[in-house]
Amino acid sequence: MIIGVLLAILAGLLLGLYALPEKFTKDFEFENTWSMFFAINTFVVPNVAAFLLIDGFSDVLAAIPSSALITMIICSILWGIGAMMWGKAINHIGLSLGFSIFIGTIILVGSLLPFIQVGLPKTNVLLTILAGLGVVLIGVMANGRAGIIRQKDEEGTETEDKKSGSMITGIAIAIIGGLLATGFSYAYAAGGSIIDEASQAQGNEPWKSAIAVMYVIYMAGGVAIALYFAQQLSAKKLWGKFKTPHLGKNIMLTSIMGVFNFAASVVFAYAGFKLGKELGGTVGYAIFNTACVVTAIISGLVTKEWVKASSKAKNFLYLGLTCMVIGIIIIAFGNGIG
Repeated sequence: MIIGVLLAILAGLLLGLYALPEKFTKDFEFENTWSMFFAINTFVVPNVAAFLLIDGFSDVLAAIPSSALITMIICSILWGIGAMMWGKAINHIGLSLGFSIFIGTIILVGSLLPFIQVGLPKTNVLLTILAGLGVVLIGVMANGRAGIIRQKDEEGTETEDKKSGSMITGIAIAIIGGLLATGFSYAYAAGGSIIDEASQAQGNEPWKSAIAVMYVIYMAGGVAIALYFAQQLSAKKLWGKFKTPHLGKNIMLTSIMGVFNFAASVVFAYAGFKLGKELGGTVGYAIFNTACVVTAIISGLVTKEWVKASSKAKNFLYLGLTCMVIGIIIIAFGNGIG
C-alpha cells in the first residue's frame, strides 16, 4: 500500500510540473502552444512508448472486449475535451489557481466514479474517504476565494469589470473542464484491470500495462482535442505563428510537457494497480491529483504568480493547500483500513 501511495504522489509531482514550460514559449499564442503540446502528448509519446516498450502490443489491444473499449473511448473523449478546457483555464487564471479548481473538481467527482464500476467499499472505509474528500472540498473553495481576492489585488491596464469577468470565466471553464475530465477516472476503472491481464499474458511487467491503459485513453482523448485546435487555429488564422525562429525551442518545451504529462498518467495507473482493484482508482486518483495541486501551487508561487497578491489572498491559498494535504492524508488512511 505504501508503495502505491508513494507512486501516486510521484505521479502528482510530475503532473503538477508539466505545464511549467508553457510559460517560456515564444511567439506562440495559446492555441499554438497547447495544440503542439497535445499533439505530442496524445499521439507521439503514447505511440513511441507503447510500440517500443510493450511486447505483443497489437495482441493486447485485440484482447480488449468491445464493450470495455467503447466505454473507454467515450469517457476518454470527454476527458480530452476537459483537458483542453484546463489549458484554457490556466491561460485565464494562472497555473496555481487553474490547477486548484480543475484538479479539485476532478478529485471530488472523479474519485467517486470508480465505485460505479467496482462497487462500494466497506462502510467505515467509504465514510473515511468521503470525510477526506470533504476536507479537500474546503481546500478547493479556499483556493477559489484566494484567486478572486488576488485578481482584485493585481494592478493592470484592464478595467476591474474586465479582469473580474476573466477570473469568473476562468473559474467556470476550470470547473466544467474538471467535470468532463473525470472521464479519465471512469475510463481507467472500465479497462484498467482488463488491459493489465492482457498485457501480462504477453509477458509484460505490470508497469508496461500502465502504458497500455494510458495509450487507449490518450489516443481517444487526443482526437477530440485535435479537432478543436485545428478549428481554432484556422478560425484565428494562427497556423502562420508556427513559422518562428523559436520553433525549435518551443518544440522542445512542449515535448517536455508531453513527456511529463504522459509519464504522470502511467505512474498513476501503476500506482492504482499497487493499491488494489477495489480502491486503486479512487484512493490513487485522489492522492495523484492532490499532489498535483500542491506541486502546481508551489510552482505558481515560485514563478511569482502571486507576487502582487495581498496577505489575505495568500492566507486563503495556504489554507486551501493545507486542507488539501490533510484531506489526502485522511483518504490514504481510509485505504489503509480497507
